[in-house]
Amino acid sequence: MDSYNIAVIPGDGTGPEVAREGIKVLDALAERFGFKLQYAEFDFGGDRYLKTGEVLPDSAVSELKGFDAIYLGAIGHPEVKPGILEKGILLRLRFELDQYINLRPVKLYPGVDCPLKGKGPEHIDFVVVRENTEGLYAGAGGFLKKGTPDEVAVQESVNTRKGVERCVRYAFEYCKQRNRDNKLTLCGKTNVLTYAFDLWERTFNEVAKEYPGIRADYAHVDAIAMWFVKNPEWFDVIVTDNMFGDIITDLGAMIQGGMGIAAGGNINPEGVSMFEPIGGSAPRYTGKNVINPLAAICAGGMMLEHLGQREAADVLERAVMEVTGKHIRDLGAGRMGMSTSEAGDLVADYAQKL
Repeated sequence: MDSYNIAVIPGDGTGPEVAREGIKVLDALAERFGFKLQYAEFDFGGDRYLKTGEVLPDSAVSELKGFDAIYLGAIGHPEVKPGILEKGILLRLRFELDQYINLRPVKLYPGVDCPLKGKGPEHIDFVVVRENTEGLYAGAGGFLKKGTPDEVAVQESVNTRKGVERCVRYAFEYCKQRNRDNKLTLCGKTNVLTYAFDLWERTFNEVAKEYPGIRADYAHVDAIAMWFVKNPEWFDVIVTDNMFGDIITDLGAMIQGGMGIAAGGNINPEGVSMFEPIGGSAPRYTGKNVINPLAAICAGGMMLEHLGQREAADVLERAVMEVTGKHIRDLGAGRMGMSTSEAGDLVADYAQKL
């Protein structure tokens, strides 16, 4: 029997509630398909920080390297200054675990309301591959004469050939394995950001020669923002840098129905990867049993696929589609027509029956 050790970080706010429902579905699938999931829970988050002053212990990264995957609920606490937990936990784990790919499927499920007129599930089904450890998020830069009228703030976008190439190669390989439209689009801004995206474009074109079966395409980020809204069916897989990826994936989440259905993975293909719902901790809904758990459940599906349990991952997605198509029309907190736990029960039930 295949067995996997999963580190669970429930986190803050409604994070523990949605993580619990995700684990409920994962356990149902493990029982059905004959594999084992063993969980170890870590209390990293706002409550721990407020009690101890410690964001992430020094031993955390080395300990987490011993797991097959990390399953995250949400990070963000109303009593902690924004940035402390996000940088100290999320960004630190991404950087120190070298999770250099942020993988974001954008897929409209049946029954989910889409804000785009005339667009349905057949039009919205693409994936964004975002570089996850470089760019403007590398933390390079600083202040000069801070707090004076002459203050200067510099934030540098760091792009290395190694970082760009491994991201681009991952995207080409992912597009090949996805085998949908076999089209990979580089999202950049070559007409203005002439240094960083010269490197991206040259690398992209060089690697493209090794994948003759993939149509290599390019579009400026502002054009992509427009086309996401007007013609989302044009896209299959998109690869881009850290900042542009951060922006267009949130736009993608909205056209797929909102944060309640959006899941993502922080991937290290050679190490430990972390999977999470895209939405925040939603502290005002904590403990009310009204938050939508589908994004966390879908993140669990991404984790199963990453672990090699593709059949189970496929059944999980079909179970979610049954629930959105037949039971849940509004994905908003408190507007699902059922509780958080009831939604999790429903997906788990379909996951065992389909």
